[in-house]
Amino acid sequence: MIIVRSPLRVSLGGGGTDLASYYSQYGGFLIAGAIDKYIYVSILRPFAKGIYLKYSQLEKVNTIEEIKHPIIREALIMQDLKTPQIEITSLADIPAGTGLGSSGSFTTALLKALYTHRRKLLLPSDLAELACHIEIDRLGEPIGKQDQYIAAFGGLTCFTFNKDGSVDVRPLNIAIDDLFELEDRLMLFFTGFSRSASSLLKDQNIKSKENDKDMLDNLHFVKDLGYRSKDVLEKGDIFAFGKIMDEHWRHKKARSKGMSNNQIDEWYKKAMDNGAVGGKLVGAGGGGFLMFLADDKSRLRKTMKENGLEEVRFKFDFAGTKVVLE
Repeated sequence: MIIVRSPLRVSLGGGGTDLASYYSQYGGFLIAGAIDKYIYVSILRPFAKGIYLKYSQLEKVNTIEEIKHPIIREALIMQDLKTPQIEITSLADIPAGTGLGSSGSFTTALLKALYTHRRKLLLPSDLAELACHIEIDRLGEPIGKQDQYIAAFGGLTCFTFNKDGSVDVRPLNIAIDDLFELEDRLMLFFTGFSRSASSLLKDQNIKSKENDKDMLDNLHFVKDLGYRSKDVLEKGDIFAFGKIMDEHWRHKKARSKGMSNNQIDEWYKKAMDNGAVGGKLVGAGGGGFLMFLADDKSRLRKTMKENGLEEVRFKFDFAGTKVVLE
């Protein structure tokens, strides 16, 4: 049996500029952090012939073309397996649709497991690009490259998305003590709302392609916030980063009507009145996790708990997509 794990992620600045509809014209930049919440994929060769899939559903088919799960189907087609006899199982620490990049994490874990199964080397950059190829090119999802890249590389990482589609990757140059403080002060709370990232990003994609001025101005500003986030974090000014998060959230909400709702806005205000310096919804928006940078952690934790929001504690992951059993 082969088991691979791939980390989920939180966006730390510049999110949304990793879509081709934007970076192909203007170039994109963002910072993301992999966290110690994972998607796990296991692969083994069963005794019986056929393809056995175990995820939120069960599938038993004889040919790749019969597979209902689109990512698994496309990944196996790319492997060019003639007579597949394989069992694939997926588990997750946190369910899909919560804004932590689960689709990209699943795809990188699956590909890493398949390549390991066939004794083939796959570097992080190649892994990320293959995952992007499946989700964006083969399946036509209107998403960006952030999730696949941060899952493959891990860490606190800066990504520059070039106009030609290439991606420059470098670690955030943050001092270790500042990293620990950032990790300690960032807090995640589940809103209870799940949503599809692709449905929310579709509107952004269309408006960017149509050169909608308001959308492009918003994304230009968010990209600048990404650079500002990088600067303050590398200088160790953690609270300045919290204020940038708040600025980011206000501009992110203006990007789409589905980005927030009255309940989320109410929770956000209560957090800001009770110990948060700044925050935002992680991911495309519409639900998932609220992330705050806290000045008073106990007060913020108490307020969110009183309002029915469950906290998920985390640390950063620096291993990226990796084989944990072979």
